[in-house]
Amino acid sequence: MNISGSGSHSESVSEFILLGFPCSREIQVILCMFFSIIYLLTLVGNGAIICAVCWDQHLHTPMYILLGNFAFLEIWYVNSTVPNTLVNFLSETKAISFTGCFLQLYFFFSMGSTECFFLSAMSFDRYFAICHPLHYATVMTGQRCFNLVISCWVCGFLWYLVPVILISRLPFCGPNVIDHFVCDSGPLLTLSCVPAPMSKLTSYTLSSLIILLSFLFILISYALVLLAVLRLPSASSRHKAFSTCGSHLAVVLLFYGTIMVMHVSPGSSHSALMPKMMTLFYAMVTPLFNPLIYCLRNKDMKNALWKVLEKFKISLKVFGSRPRRNME
Repeated sequence: MNISGSGSHSESVSEFILLGFPCSREIQVILCMFFSIIYLLTLVGNGAIICAVCWDQHLHTPMYILLGNFAFLEIWYVNSTVPNTLVNFLSETKAISFTGCFLQLYFFFSMGSTECFFLSAMSFDRYFAICHPLHYATVMTGQRCFNLVISCWVCGFLWYLVPVILISRLPFCGPNVIDHFVCDSGPLLTLSCVPAPMSKLTSYTLSSLIILLSFLFILISYALVLLAVLRLPSASSRHKAFSTCGSHLAVVLLFYGTIMVMHVSPGSSHSALMPKMMTLFYAMVTPLFNPLIYCLRNKDMKNALWKVLEKFKISLKVFGSRPRRNME
């Protein structure tokens, strides 16, 4: 713990202590192994979706381009918190530098904001494809899809920049112990030496706005999709439309269900364990489930993944045959 006298943060707190999940050393090692498996499975699952979208020409459509970017986002989302969490499980000090803490805060919230924008964009894409199928190809061109993707990334990374700057400029003169496994805005505001109502209001308002507005947009989009699907004459068309949108809706409910508990409901009602469990769910569990949900409910994605697997097997055979040829 590195704390000195009062003054600016550069003269006082130079690092924070992330308590994580306080328990015995043996349980810490078990948790580290368990979370490492989840982390690797998340990387493999989302990486497989990216490969399928890149390699299969049939998936070079706006729907799957958005999905590929979403999978790429999920990889960086888990990388913003999980590697440091795994290190802390095995660390004695569990320390993170002042700069490292605020970089983690910025990227963690920026990735979360970007995810809200991408889920909204994906719902808009499905709305336009189902409700206006005759105009979809002319409106959702490759250039417009590219612009939509870039807009999601840029808006997501700009959305929470101001609160992070405001919180980082607060004086932190001790204590520096954060009862969490990530650097979150709530605990950091609590550790400030002076009251910061403006920083707290800005952080809460922007978090609530991005969550509620994007969720409302998605709900309206799918309400219109539902009305359009119910008007379809054939049962097979209705089933195909529901199947296409069902996976996206499942991901939306998983993600928004947990972040609303954390960032929209009043923080005073949360127990010490609740923020950790909720953050754990949307930061680690949801990115793990997303590839499973999209792959199990999407026939085109399943076929593309089989092709990726076949290419991988062929590559392994070619790689494995080279040493034998050299020996001969």
